[in-house]
Amino acid sequence: MPTKTDKTIIRALGRRKTAVARVRLAHGKGEFVVNGKDVKEYFPIAFWYDKVIAPLQKVSKEKTFAISVKVVGGGINSQAEAIRHGVARALVKWNEELKPLLKAEGFLTRDSRGKERKKFGKHRARRGHQWRKR
Repeated sequence: MPTKTDKTIIRALGRRKTAVARVRLAHGKGEFVVNGKDVKEYFPIAFWYDKVIAPLQKVSKEKTFAISVKVVGGGINSQAEAIRHGVARALVKWNEELKPLLKAEGFLTRDSRGKERKKFGKHRARRGHQWRKR
């Protein structure tokens, strides 16, 4: 039975735009589950899959951990980046010595860019009306 001081399960949070990923990292054989599905099933395109496992590949720990993720909000790309952020933060909680390596790659930086609000008198946030001479 794990105690409070025993770090068998590490939890971390990753965010991007409106996507929020809750990551659970434990020792295992490389299982990676996102919202109850295998990571390759949830992210069928290699571009998104590579984004998600990039922090693990950077520290050469792809087959060391069992990772479970619950992700909500945003689009599929935003969710992939939120998971990447959460996995990187969980790895730093597991081993503080990995922080400089992951920070250099930009995995620990929360990308705070979001959708700009629509302004009155405009079609969108910045798009104005088209000018017509006649």
